[in-house]
Amino acid sequence: MAKNIDLTSKQWCDIVFDGKNKDFGAYVLRLTSKNRHLRAFIYTLIGVVIVALLAWSYLSIAQFIAERSIADENEQELIGLVNQEDTQEEEEEQQRVEEQKPEVLPEEVLNTVKQTQILIDKDENVKKDDEVLERDKQIEDDRARGTVDFDKGTDDIGKVDQTKKDVAVVEEKKEEPKVEKVYTTADVEQMPQFPGGDAALYSFIQSHLNYPAMAIENGVQGRVTVRFKVDKHGKVSNVSVARGKDPDLDKEAVRVVKMLPDFIPAKMNGQSVAVWYNLPVNFKLK
Repeated sequence: MAKNIDLTSKQWCDIVFDGKNKDFGAYVLRLTSKNRHLRAFIYTLIGVVIVALLAWSYLSIAQFIAERSIADENEQELIGLVNQEDTQEEEEEQQRVEEQKPEVLPEEVLNTVKQTQILIDKDENVKKDDEVLERDKQIEDDRARGTVDFDKGTDDIGKVDQTKKDVAVVEEKKEEPKVEKVYTTADVEQMPQFPGGDAALYSFIQSHLNYPAMAIENGVQGRVTVRFKVDKHGKVSNVSVARGKDPDLDKEAVRVVKMLPDFIPAKMNGQSVAVWYNLPVNFKLK
């Protein structure tokens, strides 16, 4: 028998059913078996593709939900950290202001004596009710000279001059220019925005982050919260670690944050203002 015979061809069916009843169902089934097998293969292939697409869609949706949940959790934790840091910053600022209040020096007043001028006149011009005392008696009797002595002052005129100089120094200090006020995120109407939003911010952090080799060797991972100021021009400054995890991770987080480009500054009453900003940086070993 030749190897290239098509067992599903009509010629082969005619040979097999030669001299037999071709009206019987077996002849028709064998004759149409090729089409049935082809259709079955196509349906099976389509079914496999559909199942694969459904599985891929399910995994993609599950991954998106998981990532969104992690992002929401990070955002809530960031808000909590910001509120906590803002409260602490307000208390420290209030304490600093109270400590920096200048001590008001009591002003020394020089004792003064007020003396009424004595008028020398003729006896006939002096009224009977008026009492004219001699010079010696006037010294003993202050009423005759209208003397007023203020005991609350001091007789040291040098001390009075020094006190006036001290008061002048205090007044000069009050005229010093005010330091730019740095708001907290809870006080401003519009938070500072990273160009492109939070997704672009975290993408920038991850793309520039270099996992420290020592931390990888020791299996250290976790979150480092970095605190910095976004001034009214959007520039990042005063970068520090608010909550550390490991010295190597802390150093790397600060390095990356210092590389951040300018933010869109925060707004308060339509004006750009400086704001303290807290940013969590996650280190996770794969």
